[in-house]
Amino acid sequence: MKKVSEIISAMLEYYAGDVLRINHFLKVYAFAKAIGEQENLDANIQEILETAALVHDIGIKISEEKYHSSAGNFQQIEGPTIAQKMLERLGYEESFIERICFLIAHHHTYTNIEGIDYQILIEADFLVNIFEEKISLEAAKGIKEKYFKTKTGARFLEDLYL
Repeated sequence: MKKVSEIISAMLEYYAGDVLRINHFLKVYAFAKAIGEQENLDANIQEILETAALVHDIGIKISEEKYHSSAGNFQQIEGPTIAQKMLERLGYEESFIERICFLIAHHHTYTNIEGIDYQILIEADFLVNIFEEKISLEAAKGIKEKYFKTKTGARFLEDLYL
């Protein structure tokens, strides 16, 4: 596994001065890492998950510049290209980068979830977004029922909010 610190450093540089975005991706990373480890992912999938968690919102910056919006659909459009360049610069293999880009391009799409890495990324992002977006208790219950599939993710949501 490449050093997570290299990706964190690259993302800190990319989002320099934007403490909210930096804190967001670090929190999503922490939850994704913990869920993946407790769900016993194999090392390759765990590395993909952790990397995707760190860069999942990389498209926000250009979306805000280009569309004046950080909406998920714009992030999914703009993020993969930026992440690909960053990960290539850091020396990741093409197949690895392709999966990360797929996850970025779909992390706000909650249908046809393909793969445990995709599932956990969505759960980790929700765990952070429920707090950051001040989502109601009732809505959090609905999110759990509709989108959470891992035992660990569901337990984290229960412990945090319910």
